[in-house]
Amino acid sequence: MARYYLQWETKESVTATDPVKGAKLALSLLEMVKQDMQAGRTKDWGFIPGESRGYSIVEAPSELDLAIGMMKWAPYLKFEVKPVLTLDQTVESFKKGAAGAKVKK
Repeated sequence: MARYYLQWETKESVTATDPVKGAKLALSLLEMVKQDMQAGRTKDWGFIPGESRGYSIVEAPSELDLAIGMMKWAPYLKFEVKPVLTLDQTVESFKKGAAGAKVKK
C-alpha cells in the first residue's frame, strides 16, 4: 500500500466569519478525520495552530484510490500531495540503488 504526505489548507471560501458557525464546521470536519483514522486510511494527522493548515499521512492502494478518498474534502481544503516511502522501503531503495550503481574511480 502506498503512503502519501498531504499538506492541506482550509479554503478561504469556507472560512466562516461567525466563530460559532466556524467552530461547528471545524468540528464536523474533525469527525470526518477521526472516521478516516479509525478506518485506517489516515495514519497521522496534524494541525498548525493559527494557520488553518496542517498535514496528513494517508495510505491508499493507488493514486486513483487516493483521489477518490480526497473528493469529500475538495469543498473545504486544498492539497499538496507527495508520495513517501516507509523506513523499510527507503532502506531497500538504497540497497538496490547502490547495487545497480556504477562506481567511478
